[in-house]
Parts: sequence; structure tokens; C-alpha cells
Amino acid sequence: MPAQDLTLDEIRAHLAPLVAAAAAFDGWSDKAVEDAAGRAGIDPAVARLAFPGGAMDMIAAWLETIDARMVESFSPEIIAAMPVRERIRALVQFRLECLAGHEEALRRAQAVMAMPQNAPRALKLGWSAADTMWRLAGDTATDYNHYTKRAILGSVYAATLAVFVGDESEGKAETRAFLDRRIEGVMKFEKAKARLLKDRDGFSVTRFLGRLRYPAR
Repeated sequence: MPAQDLTLDEIRAHLAPLVAAAAAFDGWSDKAVEDAAGRAGIDPAVARLAFPGGAMDMIAAWLETIDARMVESFSPEIIAAMPVRERIRALVQFRLECLAGHEEALRRAQAVMAMPQNAPRALKLGWSAADTMWRLAGDTATDYNHYTKRAILGSVYAATLAVFVGDESEGKAETRAFLDRRIEGVMKFEKAKARLLKDRDGFSVTRFLGRLRYPAR
């Protein structure tokens, strides 16, 4: 479709990866948008209209393209064949692979999102990423588990990104090892939570006091 026939939303999605590439050199700035527009054959003035919120709009658009690629790459059939642990690991790893080669743009994006005025939106972006991953993984929880799962995965993902941007090991081996450890911790937490809830349903004061006196080994 000719550039002049694109809507602003379509221009935003089309330019997002190009803006990210330029942001490694120009930061998340109008210059990055103009550079991306020039490469895409889009009027720079029109391109700037696609990102009225400035840097945070640019970053959000970039992350949304990664969400979209992830959704396209993980069909229900692919997901269903994996254990839950592998579903989460594969989804996070896919996102990291999308970010590979863009570490400087990511580092600059993290600096922008860390600014106090951008914190609320940054939290929403993190929550959105975790929510998309859990939904793709098949999570249908509607109770408090819905929120705890996303909060925990969001923190794991954010911590993994912090390692990723500075990881110079071959094939990002340190990041993969870090992610595996964090996912193992999440799985242990979920199992412990499930046991706690099961015990609560059949709560026995005598059994509880007995465990306090004679803790399980």
C-alpha cells in the first residue's frame, strides 16, 4: 500500500522498528522518527503526527510490534504442545530474540521509562507484556491469581531485560541462565501457592499447630 494511503496507526506500526533502529544513535527523538520516515518514504511531518506523545509513544509502538510478532509466532497448537514452564520460557525468550541487536535502543528506552513522569505508562507497558504472554500461555484465571501471575512475570521479565542489555556472553548465555533460574523460582512459588490454597480449603487447626511444632523436613 502506498505510504500516502496509510492511516496514522498503520504508519506508527510500520515505522516503529525503524524508529527503534535509529534510536540507538539519535535517542528516542524526533530525529529518529525523521530518519525512519526517510527510509520508509513517508513525509516526516506526517510521521511525527503518528507519535504525538513523543518518546513514550515511540517506545510503546516498538513494544507493540514485538507483541504482535509474538502472537503471530505462537499458535494455540504450538502452545498446547508445551508444558507451562516451557510456554513462559519460550515466550520470554522470543521477546529477547526480537530485541537482540537493539540493546542500545533498549537501554535508552529503559532510561526514558525510568523518568518519574513516565513511570505510570512504563508500568502499563510492562503489565501489557506480561498479560499478553500469560494469555498466549493459556492462562484463564479471573481471580487474584490473574493479577499475581502478571505481577510476578512482569518483574521476572524486567529483571531479565536488565541482565540482557549488558550481557556480552556468547549467545546471551548469561541471560538465558538468569531467565531459567527466575522461571524455576516462579514455578516453585506457584506450586507452594497451590498447596497453601488446598490446605486452606480443608484447614485444620490441629494439623497447623502440629506443623509449627514439628516442621516438615
